Amino acid sequence: VQLQASGGGLVQTRGSLKLSCTASGFTFDDYAIGWFRHTPGKEREGVLCISAVDARTYSADSVEGRFTISTEATKNTVYLQMNSLKPEDTAVYYCAADHRPYGSMPYEYDYWGQGTQVTVSS
Repeated sequence: VQLQASGGGLVQTRGSLKLSCTASGFTFDDYAIGWFRHTPGKEREGVLCISAVDARTYSADSVEGRFTISTEATKNTVYLQMNSLKPEDTAVYYCAADHRPYGSMPYEYDYWGQGTQVTVSS
């Protein structure tokens, strides 16, 4: 079971980035999927998470209306579209999956990608 995240980079304030996370060894069908981020000195936090079985989603207040999560089943890939980026969005972003219906906390996820750096310049 592996997750490969990509798409990070340097972007200016109010710019956009789209992160991708491709799974191998399993399919996302029965897995809760989440995007998390980590900044030095802070705990890893949930950004956007979606349920494996229903329409439940979790969105951090700080990204509401700016970030969206989507999946492409044929590519076994989940995306994080980030718009109107702010310097405070700078972090290492991780995708994660777990064989549970839903989860919004890091400890609820067993499988993690390697992380991709997002830097937003002011």
